[in-house]
Amino acid sequence: MTGDRPTVPPVRLPSDAELARDALAAPLLARAARLARWAGPGTRVGAGGELVDEQLPEAAKVLGLVDEDGEAYASEAWRVAVDTGLVAVEDDEDDETDDGTTGRVTAGDQLALLTSGSPQDVLALWLDALDVVFADATAPVLDDLAAAIGEDGEIDFESLDWDPESEAEFLEGVLGNLYLLTVADGDGASGPVPLPVLAASMIVPDDMGEPTDDVLEQVSEAMMRLDDQFRLLEPVGLVSYVPVDEALMEEDAGGADASLPVGEEDVARYGMVRLTPLGLYGIRSRMLEAGVDAPAVGDLADKDAHALLDGVAHFPELSARAETEQWLARRAPADAAGRLLAAARGTDQRAPLRRLHCQQALSLVGAEAESAVREVLDDPELGGLARVWLAELGARDVPPPPEPMIFWLAIDTIAAQLDAEGEPEELQELIEGLVGRHGGFFDAAWRVDHPATADVLEAMGRLHRDRGVSKEARKAAFKARSRA
Repeated sequence: MTGDRPTVPPVRLPSDAELARDALAAPLLARAARLARWAGPGTRVGAGGELVDEQLPEAAKVLGLVDEDGEAYASEAWRVAVDTGLVAVEDDEDDETDDGTTGRVTAGDQLALLTSGSPQDVLALWLDALDVVFADATAPVLDDLAAAIGEDGEIDFESLDWDPESEAEFLEGVLGNLYLLTVADGDGASGPVPLPVLAASMIVPDDMGEPTDDVLEQVSEAMMRLDDQFRLLEPVGLVSYVPVDEALMEEDAGGADASLPVGEEDVARYGMVRLTPLGLYGIRSRMLEAGVDAPAVGDLADKDAHALLDGVAHFPELSARAETEQWLARRAPADAAGRLLAAARGTDQRAPLRRLHCQQALSLVGAEAESAVREVLDDPELGGLARVWLAELGARDVPPPPEPMIFWLAIDTIAAQLDAEGEPEELQELIEGLVGRHGGFFDAAWRVDHPATADVLEAMGRLHRDRGVSKEARKAAFKARSRA
């Protein structure tokens, strides 16, 4: 009975201003900006715009990087500065020096955006930086590149056994799985994910019981590759990462048996990764660019009530509440209640779930919705909902529902739950409690003029644990279909 659902659950993101602050604080972008402000006409670059080796110590010193990796970090930051437009390198072969350097360095058009641009400008610049790092993360490792250099000094790419498309697709898949694990519960506050879990999610088939040694070896290789990649992705602010314990690599080199870690301490040693809020923003942006339906809480705030109730139909509970609160915040309570009730009407397949979410939305409005709710007491589709809501509010003078309305509401409620949840244990308890409270339930239920009556009665027959009652439900479903 379910309708179309979003490809991924909605993500709850901070404001653009907060995300922009995170972007500016990302170590890699901050280093790139610092080098862009340091550079000038005297900065020496090669034909590809890269800093020459003799320039790297000074660049590392500007960044305050005095350890052995300082020059590598400076080179990486410079590449980001060039590729994002923080610096501009103008080729000028006429000015080539004796040592082979060429080009004139000036401030790039994008540099001013870091201080005077809007949050959206900063985030667009950060996404460009992420693209640069992503390309680095999916490039061949340096050792493989060195081994592929021929006698002529050229790289033999065919000997690398490297497919750029498959490398990019694998990392995109890993980041997509990490995104799903983060947003699945609706609050985006899940803990770090073990690296073996991510690697296995891409390699171990869902229907495989005990992984084979060959599969475990593939998982191990993927973990080592991901360890390198997440080390690159952390400085741009995409992830928070605890790397693989160096001692594990020595153990593996010593011939340790291949297996997936099981204990918490073992798992932690194999690397732990978590998407930052900025990372959630970045992965969602890449998903949207690829055509994936990746909603965010707040997308429906400016839509009408019908779009809201349909949109939150399959959101996790926390996300649905947050989306509804944002929608309500932009409208007067009484007006919002009237619009929600009007949108809840209908006989289409999604209507029962709209009514369920309408009732939940009205609970957020509170007593200010009472007048609008009382106006629909005689409505055949909304009257039962209205009475339940008023009773939960503690309102006085709530008229008792006529018997047909009681059974119509029962069918509508179960139809909504079937659409929302499938067939969980809670629904089973609801059905058994409902049948237990109403003697002769099925004698009246099959006559209910509701589009979902037959489907609901069939589901009740599947879910009720009493075989006799299940048989009654199936007979009632047959009568309902015959009546229709």
